[in-house]
Formats: sequence, C-alpha cells, structure tokens
Amino acid sequence: MSTFLPRLLRTVALALACACVLTAASARAARDDTLYAAAIREGRVIVHAATDERIARPLIRDFEQRYPGVRVHYEDLNSGELYRRFLDEAARGEQADVVWSSAMDMQVKLVNDGYAQPWRSAETAALPDWAVWKNEAFGTTFEPVAIAYNRKRLAPADVPTTHAELLRLLAQQPERFRGKLATYEPSTSGLGFMLHTQDELANPVVFWKLAQAFGRTGIATLVSTTGMLDRIASGEALIGYNVLGSYALLRAHEDPAIGVVLPRDYTLVLSRIAFISRGARHPNAARLWLDHLLSREGQQLLAQNPGFFAVRDDVPDDAAAAELRRQLGGAFRPIPIGPGLMTYLDQVKRRDFLRKWQQTLFPAP
Repeated sequence: MSTFLPRLLRTVALALACACVLTAASARAARDDTLYAAAIREGRVIVHAATDERIARPLIRDFEQRYPGVRVHYEDLNSGELYRRFLDEAARGEQADVVWSSAMDMQVKLVNDGYAQPWRSAETAALPDWAVWKNEAFGTTFEPVAIAYNRKRLAPADVPTTHAELLRLLAQQPERFRGKLATYEPSTSGLGFMLHTQDELANPVVFWKLAQAFGRTGIATLVSTTGMLDRIASGEALIGYNVLGSYALLRAHEDPAIGVVLPRDYTLVLSRIAFISRGARHPNAARLWLDHLLSREGQQLLAQNPGFFAVRDDVPDDAAAAELRRQLGGAFRPIPIGPGLMTYLDQVKRRDFLRKWQQTLFPAP
C-alpha cells in the first residue's frame, strides 16, 4: 500500500507546527482602509456555507480580530440545502452576502444565472487561472476525493488503492462486504451528485461497473461525509466511496479507526467555490471577507486542517499541497471551475443520471 498518507499526515503536522500569522503591524499595512471603513459602516457580513463551522472558526476569529467592528454571521448548511435556501431567499430579496460551497456545479450555475457580482483585487489576482471564472466564482481550496475504510477491520492487503482494485475486492469477497459499503445519495446531496457525475465523466466504464457491484453487494447511500465516516468508525460500514477527502483526512487525524486512500489511478480534486451575491446587503464587508478567505493568511489557516490544501501557490507553509501534487502525479485530477460543471444540472441529464443510478443500485425484483 502506498506510503503517501502517512507522509502526507507528517507533512501536515510539520505545517501545523510551522504555521505563522502576520504581525499586527504588517496586517495594518496590508489593509485596504477604504474598503474596511465601508465595511465598518455595514457592521457585519452574512456567510452561508457548506463548510463545517469548526473548520471556518479560525478564519472567522482571525477576520474579526483584524477588522474590529465587522462581525461574521456564519451559517453551516448541507450543500443541497444551501442551494435551495439561497434561491428561496433571493426570490424575497434576502440573499446572504457570501455563498461558499463544495458543490461546485451548483455554485457555477448560480453564478451563470446572474446571482453573483464581480470582484477584482490583489487577492483574486493571486489565484491560478483555473480557480477563477468570470471574476465572480473563486476556488478556495484543493480537496481530494477519497476512499475511506475501517482500519481495524480491513487488513492492509485488502485495502483498495485503485478503482480497479475496489472492483476486484467486491467481486472476490461479496459476502464480507454485503451491506458494509457507503457513499453519497446523489438525489439529496448536492456534493454527492457532483462527485458521482464528475466520477462518471472521468471514467464512465469503471464508474458504472462499480455502481453495479454496489447494487449486487448492497450499499447505504447517505447525505453527508460525516454520516459515512460515523458508519465506518463504528464498523457498520467497512468502505466509503467518493468520500470528501478533506473531512476524511481530518477525521483520520483524530480517529485511528478511519483510514483514507487517494486512488492511484485517478483522484478527483475539488475546490470549494465562493462568490459574492449580487444582492448582498453588506457588499463591502463581503469583499473584505472574500479577500481574507483568499489571502495567504486565510489560505494558511484553512491549510492547517488535514486534507485542506491551499489553492494559492505562494502560501509559505503549505508543503502538504506540494506533497499532494507530487505524490499523485498523473493521478491528480483537479475539477476546473467553469460552465462544464453544469452539464449534469440540465434537468433531462440529471433525471437520466439519477434514474440510472437508482436502477443500478436498487434494481426492481
């Protein structure tokens, strides 16, 4: 089995030990006083996010310390719930100021449908080209898509390190894994729908062969990564497929029962997308928050969480991001931000995908 993950976790630990923050003097020097003054008059920024609040908490704390007088109202929502709530509130003229989600396709659709406003700054200019679309949608992280497993009940020799190995394992030991698999339910999880459809685009033959194997073996489909990891930790499930790697690696850092594999044949890598809503009620505070999220300091705070990698190339202590790229090599498959993400949001394509998924996993008797 690859030594990538132990090495990666050691690199993360080193990054945590070496992480630094700007001094108050340099923070004041970097501050855009005009934007900050306007944000103070607004008093707060409303952020709706499909990102666990405990991950965002250091960002929020640092922001409020750097910019006294601007409070962050942060709501942590499921990606599908976030999308539906945004549309409902937009219809009433009550949009959040910043929307931040791992469901890249839904974010791009909202931007494409005119719900975002453009923003250009030194921080947005520092992003790689693939992470910016229309100067309205901004990638904020690198997060691999993983296979999670129960380390206590799966011997190292049985841990699949590629999609083909997972197929062989399920074919060779179907009774062992009967009812012991978990993945996202794409009809209710926006992130799950995006990951499964991107997986199909990456390798359609293998994806549907795996879906057939899941159907024969029996699989639980869940709305969240946390639900999958809970099942794996308890032994109720042995393997979780297409798990959000950032949360899985963070959990593995804390729970010895959880193991994580980044497949050696291909590993999809997503980026949480943030945008400022066109109807933001606190637009200057929203710009200040977005710049903070994209700044080297904000990226560094995110990268302190195992499994979260900075999207910027100039974050000084994020050696883990370079390690991720180096170890995965040709298997590193970032999902680019752009209109291609909306392919499966077409109502007919979405319906057809979900129908085929349902019929494959849960065939009629």
